[in-house]
Amino acid sequence: MEAGPLLQLQNVSKRFDSPESGEHLEILRNVNLDVARGSSLAITGPSGSGKSTLLNIIGTLDRPTSGDVLLAGQNLSGLSDKELAAVRNRKIGFVFQSHYLLPQCSVLENVLVPTVPNKERCNDSEVIARGKKLLQRVGLAERLNHRPGQLSGGERQRVAVVRALINGPELLLADEPTGALDTASSAELTRLLLDLNRNDGVTLIVVTHALELARQMARVYELRAGELRST
Repeated sequence: MEAGPLLQLQNVSKRFDSPESGEHLEILRNVNLDVARGSSLAITGPSGSGKSTLLNIIGTLDRPTSGDVLLAGQNLSGLSDKELAAVRNRKIGFVFQSHYLLPQCSVLENVLVPTVPNKERCNDSEVIARGKKLLQRVGLAERLNHRPGQLSGGERQRVAVVRALINGPELLLADEPTGALDTASSAELTRLLLDLNRNDGVTLIVVTHALELARQMARVYELRAGELRST
């Protein structure tokens, strides 16, 4: 295993400016965070506190106004949008509250979507086999050819997790992953995420309002008034 943290945030701030009013809305203020490889942490906080903004910056979906984000020792600040997209595709997996599955595609086809940018890999028998193996692991081996509309909410979210894992990311980001699920499905998804972290070494960052989920992470942080604090 490589030395040093997998992820580092150094004085990350995010501000939105309004040209009309001249006002500045500061969402994040000098956030510093080190995330060790294979660790797990939860980010909590009130609605509108900037949790999703912070996760989007970590996941390279957004850029900070100032500060640096380092992933596996690489400073992402100077990368182009195209280069960031490549990093995102190879090294980061995303799970959102909404599964964002393509309704016209089968379960297996949805899982393989992140491999599409690499056309050769998309049709690679090893990648397809990996998708099937992961689906079997989450109890969906018999659902490969089903459409998302034929699945329960919990099953759709498990497909979304497998899709996030298909490229073998080092970092898995989950934004309110249990927010739309019932109690039983939430517990099942939580067990899956913890299993991936503890047994597969996937580094896990979860944004959640669910204290039951947050408490099962190794570290818990609260984002309030733009500042991230350990709880």
